[in-house]
Amino acid sequence: MRNPVMEMQQIEININKAYRPKKSLISRLLAQKELQLMVIPGILLLIVFKYLPIYGLQLAFKSFDITRSIWESEWVGFQHFYEFFTSPYFGEVMRNTVGISLLKIVFTFPVPIIFALLLNEIESSKARSFVQGISYLPHFISWVVCYGLISVVISKDGGTINSILLNLGLIEEPIHFIGESKYFWPILIITDNWKEMGWGAIIYMAAISGVDPQIYESAEIDGANRLQKTIYITIPSILPTIVIMLVLRMGSILEAGFDQIFVFRNPMVGDVSNIIDTYVYDAGIKQGRYDYATAIGMFKSVVAFFMVWASNWVANKNEMGIW
Repeated sequence: MRNPVMEMQQIEININKAYRPKKSLISRLLAQKELQLMVIPGILLLIVFKYLPIYGLQLAFKSFDITRSIWESEWVGFQHFYEFFTSPYFGEVMRNTVGISLLKIVFTFPVPIIFALLLNEIESSKARSFVQGISYLPHFISWVVCYGLISVVISKDGGTINSILLNLGLIEEPIHFIGESKYFWPILIITDNWKEMGWGAIIYMAAISGVDPQIYESAEIDGANRLQKTIYITIPSILPTIVIMLVLRMGSILEAGFDQIFVFRNPMVGDVSNIIDTYVYDAGIKQGRYDYATAIGMFKSVVAFFMVWASNWVANKNEMGIW
């Protein structure tokens, strides 16, 4: 039933909003001065580390001379890109980078989601907080320290795993896990899961906590068990978050994990540990070829942009894209 009085009041409110003088930008900023002050450090970091370095991207198209400025160096066009694409290391570097990255997407990306779903099934909030707190502690340990801990476990001489396998009679001689190429990628996947599983689950736990408890209660009244509630309520509720994280992860398709691989690699596994980032490190830092390294970095950025755009386009087909 229509209420004429309320309709007239709403019309009056809309008229007042339409004719209310708009405040200037400075006035609005001053009214939010506390919030704006909190944003300033983030903006400065963004400008210093993201926008100012854009000036140096012209190195990718120049033959850089350390005795001259970037602007004064000679233009060489796409010479560095051509050199990289025709390099004998290009195939090996791309194979290792894409291979490790895809394996991490397949075997590492779902693990925090599964872990968050399992954590959600723990009824005691104290027990859940304790398990979650323990799980993301490895995230704060550097890969250098992690390598020291892991090498003790998988070492050929007196390593925990070799000792167990020898005592069980499963092997006759110790296995040099770190020194054999066939074990290198599995070690990367397993250790990456151990280190980042708990930290990655935080965002999914936050998404799960936003699900309305009344939906679970209604499902329970209808006779749904825990597994059914997880499949038909929890997972669909956090699916948009999963899609967004996957879209962002696809932008790192050429990021195989420099820190991890840099400390784990050695000459014996060079054929499977040489990725784009380590190749850039060798060319840019060791050989001083800053222009060549910049060109490779720009190539990575272009691929990352395309992958994010393409994956977001696919996500938008189901109305779950970022933009």
